[in-house]
Amino acid sequence: MTQRGIAGPVCDLKFVTLLVALSSELPFLGAGVQLQDNGYNGLLIAINPQVPENQNLISNIKEMITEASFYLFNATKRRVFFRDIKILIPATWKANNYSKIKQESYEKANVIVTDWHGAHGDDPYTLQYRGCGKEGKYIHFTPNFLLNDNLTAGYGSRGRVFVHEWAHLRWGVFDEYNNDKPFYINGRNQIKVTRCSSDITGIFVCEKGPCPQENCIISKLFKEGCTFIYNSTQNATASIMFMQSLSSVVEFCNASTHNQEAPNLQNRMCSLRSTWDVITDSADFHHSFPMNGTELPPPPTFSLVQAGDRVVCLVLDVSSKMAEADRLLQLQQAAEFYLMQIVEIHTFVGIASFDSKGEIRAQLHQINSNDDRKLLVSYLPTTVSAKTEVSICSGLKKGFEVVEKLNGKAYGTVMVLVTSGDDKLIGNCLPTVLSSGATIHSIALGSSAAPNLEELSRLTGGLKFFVPDISNSNNMIDAFSRISSGTGDVFQQRIQLESTGENVKPHHQLKNMVTVDNTVGNDTIFLVTWQTSGPPEIMLFDPDGRKYYTNNFITNLTFRTASLWIPGTAKPGHWTYTVNNTHHSLQALKVAVTSRASNLAVPPATVEAFVERDSLHFPQPVMIYANVRQGFYPILNATVTATVEPETGDPVTLRLLDDGAGADVIKNDGIYSRYFFSFAVNGRYSLKVHVNHSPSISTLAHSIPGSHAMYVPGYTANGNIQMNAPRKSVGRNEEEQKWGFSRVSSGGSFSVLGVPAGPHPDVFPPCKIIDLEAVNVEEELTLSWTAPGEDFDQGQATSYEIRMSKSLENIQDDFNNAILVNTSKRNPQQAGIREIFTFSPQISTNGPEHQPNGETHESHRIYVAIRAMDRNSLKSAISNIAQASLFTPPNSDPVPARDYLILKGVLTAMGLIGIICLIIVVTHHTLNRKKREDKKENGTKLL
Repeated sequence: MTQRGIAGPVCDLKFVTLLVALSSELPFLGAGVQLQDNGYNGLLIAINPQVPENQNLISNIKEMITEASFYLFNATKRRVFFRDIKILIPATWKANNYSKIKQESYEKANVIVTDWHGAHGDDPYTLQYRGCGKEGKYIHFTPNFLLNDNLTAGYGSRGRVFVHEWAHLRWGVFDEYNNDKPFYINGRNQIKVTRCSSDITGIFVCEKGPCPQENCIISKLFKEGCTFIYNSTQNATASIMFMQSLSSVVEFCNASTHNQEAPNLQNRMCSLRSTWDVITDSADFHHSFPMNGTELPPPPTFSLVQAGDRVVCLVLDVSSKMAEADRLLQLQQAAEFYLMQIVEIHTFVGIASFDSKGEIRAQLHQINSNDDRKLLVSYLPTTVSAKTEVSICSGLKKGFEVVEKLNGKAYGTVMVLVTSGDDKLIGNCLPTVLSSGATIHSIALGSSAAPNLEELSRLTGGLKFFVPDISNSNNMIDAFSRISSGTGDVFQQRIQLESTGENVKPHHQLKNMVTVDNTVGNDTIFLVTWQTSGPPEIMLFDPDGRKYYTNNFITNLTFRTASLWIPGTAKPGHWTYTVNNTHHSLQALKVAVTSRASNLAVPPATVEAFVERDSLHFPQPVMIYANVRQGFYPILNATVTATVEPETGDPVTLRLLDDGAGADVIKNDGIYSRYFFSFAVNGRYSLKVHVNHSPSISTLAHSIPGSHAMYVPGYTANGNIQMNAPRKSVGRNEEEQKWGFSRVSSGGSFSVLGVPAGPHPDVFPPCKIIDLEAVNVEEELTLSWTAPGEDFDQGQATSYEIRMSKSLENIQDDFNNAILVNTSKRNPQQAGIREIFTFSPQISTNGPEHQPNGETHESHRIYVAIRAMDRNSLKSAISNIAQASLFTPPNSDPVPARDYLILKGVLTAMGLIGIICLIIVVTHHTLNRKKREDKKENGTKLL
């Protein structure tokens, strides 16, 4: 286990104390959106460089946020509003007295403005990849949505739409409509419209006009072309997450207005909780109170910022620690690759180094040609110093001196800080770093790097990487490959296609294949690195069989690199390479391949890897994510593999999934996820993701995932139907991918503390089941869900506990006392397999269920939840709550009851008729008998 030393906690305490002292500055320096005194500060809206310049876009953004601020303030009952907004103007627009950026970039934006890259459609949407109550990734608007006033007829005013999307992004609530299930059968066997609240009114409309509700229904199905058109004038005030376009809607659904039965995403993701319940449970509401008085808050203030010249300084550790484990060689190889291939044209680049003191190795030099790149490479360090001590602050000080010579300030500049040394005084330069306006990307080498190094990146919005001392690791090159300009222009960014390395025996080979798909191919580079003197024997074959050999590569014997640039557009298809170790001893051979987009009209497939939290304590698991898409369209059915490398020990590989179970919240959204909890030691862990996709037709999803503001097809006003223009589709045609594709991306690093020495006790329960569904057929209920594992989403659980209730409150608040379903014959399957379980709920025959307050009520709905248990009796969290109706036939009495009543009526009638007939017969017989007796008596008298 890695030891941090006795002095570590003392220095950490000083560091934390310094952070607290500087906390007043943090909301405005790399800390994202912050809520202070009821107002949101630091909201960043970024316009993509591909968007043509249009000043109306800026003015409409301002109007949208200003309207949204007052609307949000009232909707949250005087709780929050927007105070300070920054709009990032792309560098492709003309300079117009905009302020210079500090740490702002397109990749850090909360709201992005960009086109769909060739597809039509203007749905505003929020990318949500976590779960109920969790923040999303970003809000997306198209320029046309912000400029075309005609769209407000279907979406409502832009300010209202922004509040709808903000609730998705900030508070993790979901849509309350469902385009796939616009109708449902409620607990009273009535046909209802999926909406919230149920007080929103309208009429059914068939293909040719208004029609009665029953004309839209065939058995339990709904006619195609039948829809529900809402009245333009309403009394209902909720809900913003359903139909923000209605003028009467001014609040979120709460406990009294929430429609728990509606089959919408909010109910499924948040276990039937109202949006207001989720929102008021957020950190924003826990740390704020409604404003007093009746006055409205001040309107938002806007800052327009624009990037100037791109300025980068490499700040490199040259202490004696860098001589260990080939650290200096790996740094040389990666830095050369970065300077020669990664950093964009026209960038100003400088180089500084440090041990116990700092030194400027190269002043700023603008890259305008390949010779400029070579010149900068010549300034990279070739040897290490004899000093073991490091002063990171001294290195950063020299870095600031370098970048400030261009404009007098470090605003908008980037520092790439690489170190393996432990610096206890790193906190001394924290005030300078925070006020500099620079972004610091940190790369930690080995297990002895300063434990607080990553704080410099976190506080300035930079990336964090870790390179373990593993000879065949390509992490250093992967880290430099991930550091891009951050402009959001995917057509100019370098895409990593391959990154691999192996320890190869003498006269053995590293052999593999890399796919160059038709979305990339420009400026393609093959890089080969090795450890010992003299290059290996390299053979490269393109898809047509053309051969490239070692002498075709440009070699740097000092840094032990060989690179080949493919002119024009590389041939799409499979490229095969063989690297032969001609040396007499074992050595690490590595290959990296990068390229750029081949067509400015077709965005390349990309992958972005990241973790939910970059610092955690055992036994918390890490949530690993990989966002795989082409433009904004998710790529489905990809093979996504994460490789996690600890400070010491073997790497761990993990298959990421997009199946809507376990760590993956939403199925087929292009975000592949998994829990990681195989912690070997305390300290840093690196993350890298490989994506491979076999040739197929159905590669892209047909629609954009995420939570969308509802587009209303039309309204009724004064009995007249007024339809809006049809909503434009954002679907894509199927595109044949002849060769498939491959991608690699570094996911940065994370750190873990509290890992016990020796074998770990079983502290990992099965993961929460999040996709439980219930369907009733006649008198049976069928449940389906994805099986969890013994430990989170890995292995096989031991048993299930299923409980049901006629009361939602009972199963939410008192799961242990809800009715237990017999699952003794149901053994869990392997994690990831779909489970199906059918049973006959007896709850309907047991009479009314008692409520917590002692009252009773009749209900036609049944609520079901489940949790899993492992062999050590560790239980998962309770699943999402599924619901179903006990009686399926709509708008009618149950058939068995009706038949029984008819039969009973017939039998009763027949019985009454029989009794009447018997009475008549008996009466008739009695009268006749009496008459005969009378006649006989009279005859006797006559005689």
